[in-house]
Amino acid sequence: MDPIELNDPQAIEELLGKISLHGRGFQTDCLLADVYEAGLTYPDFLKAHGTDPGARYGEQSPAWANYHIRQGKKVFIVYGGNGGERRTHTTDTP
Repeated sequence: MDPIELNDPQAIEELLGKISLHGRGFQTDCLLADVYEAGLTYPDFLKAHGTDPGARYGEQSPAWANYHIRQGKKVFIVYGGNGGERRTHTTDTP
């Protein structure tokens, strides 16, 4: 899929609600639920890129491999996939 960058919280929540990740490492049936669990209740920035055959956007596969999601100074990142082990990282930026 083509890289995407969003700044609209509603559009971000809609997109994340359709993302499921399968394969090695971090897996989820709904990425939005994991973003909420990480403490981002109103994400205001999303950047997704790369291709991962274990990722789905609704019924479309493959979907993006890497996700950078931000709310203020809190960041949730999903990286890896595409044959490698998928991981997540949550941090607060200065």
